[in-house]
Amino acid sequence: MISHGNGIKIFAGRSNRSLAEAICREKGFSLGDANLETFKDGENSVSIYEPVRGADVFVVQSTSAPVNDNLMELLIMIDAFKRASAGRITAVIPYFGYARQDRKAKPRDPISAKLVANLLTIAGADRVLTMDLHAAQIQGFFDIPVDNLLGSPIFVDYFKEKFSDMMDSVMVVSPDVGSVARARTFAQKLDVPLAIVDKRRQRANVSEVMNLIGDVKDKHVILLDDMVDTGGSLCGAANALMEIGKAKEVYACATHGVLSGSAVENINKSALKEVVFLDTIQADPKKKSEKIKYLSVAHMFAEAIERIYEEVSISKLFL
Repeated sequence: MISHGNGIKIFAGRSNRSLAEAICREKGFSLGDANLETFKDGENSVSIYEPVRGADVFVVQSTSAPVNDNLMELLIMIDAFKRASAGRITAVIPYFGYARQDRKAKPRDPISAKLVANLLTIAGADRVLTMDLHAAQIQGFFDIPVDNLLGSPIFVDYFKEKFSDMMDSVMVVSPDVGSVARARTFAQKLDVPLAIVDKRRQRANVSEVMNLIGDVKDKHVILLDDMVDTGGSLCGAANALMEIGKAKEVYACATHGVLSGSAVENINKSALKEVVFLDTIQADPKKKSEKIKYLSVAHMFAEAIERIYEEVSISKLFL
């Protein structure tokens, strides 16, 4: 017996409405009727046009750029549902902003990821559903349940089909030491070898490739990361794999395409043949590139939402 609500209600913020609509199509859900607007002074407002009393409410909102506006909109929506007596509120955050501020790198630094976790909880969220947190330990910042889905199964299926007749010449590469665990798991699922790019970061968004650990000569290389911001690190690693490692060609995949600043220009000028993102962040039509491809995560989130509502395990989605 489901004790927390009398039905699923899915609502969308404005950061990634297309994904919310795709999630609804996957399972035949209806997208909730709500109006979101911004007043002339910059304040956000939400109006809910259907009853949610006792319902299991899921609010889909990536806290991508403009990060603060989208985060505030999510908090206001959660508060509105809480005050409307929703049975349970799940914040569905495909891309969790501020995740890179998960520790004190130097004295007097904030831990903003923890602050965001507190804000979501105080606003009234009962649980969080997200994907590929920059640091898995952020789950521990919350005092409510957090389900952190993995995007790698989607990439595994994509590259297995793409390289179906040449898997023996494929190699996964971690773009830095911090991503080794993620890349190792990905390589094991593809059943291919792993290499590592050793780099030294001089300052934020600027890094210098120092060494390659592993032989990538004449290999079809796949770089794996959780996100691409300006693209500097990824493009630098790709160029090094081609110039120093003599790789045959370099592909890249990352769950979140943040694509700040000159990221698309950097990708276009790099040795990368293709970059594959998931649609956790809505694609900006102004940042198109023939090298960039998006895969949908709607089916995975739709399945997770249905399982959360039915109170059954979602561990199947992590395989």
